[in-house]
Amino acid sequence: MTPYITHRTSGPGCLVQLLWFVLVGWWLGQAWAAVAWFLIVTIVGMPFGIAMLNMLPQVMALRKREEVVVTRNAGHTYVSGAPQFNFLLRALYFVLIGWWLAGLWIEAMYALMASVIGLPLGFWMLDRVPLVVSLRR
Repeated sequence: MTPYITHRTSGPGCLVQLLWFVLVGWWLGQAWAAVAWFLIVTIVGMPFGIAMLNMLPQVMALRKREEVVVTRNAGHTYVSGAPQFNFLLRALYFVLIGWWLAGLWIEAMYALMASVIGLPLGFWMLDRVPLVVSLRR
């Protein structure tokens, strides 16, 4: 029998996430991203800057990473994240594309979040910041 695969997320509900974003996340996220970009420019702080950008969804809106749950027919459950791309591919992507594309992506995300109509698309973009920065799934 084929395994049963589900996706699950943990963390606070939608209302709590929205309140956090409106009261704290919008300004804390901008400061967090600015510090991350400064660390990336220093080259020595690059790993910390990339890690900070990967954590941006959690800082801005308390959004947790999605987990993939695989349940086999014997009842055993295995939890893991999505498989990652090769490290060298991710590093090359970040150096050539990720660092500048993420900057544009984050600014476009903030512009959408400034309007009520664009808020859902802005939150969708927020969840994809780690993918845009370093192909992290």
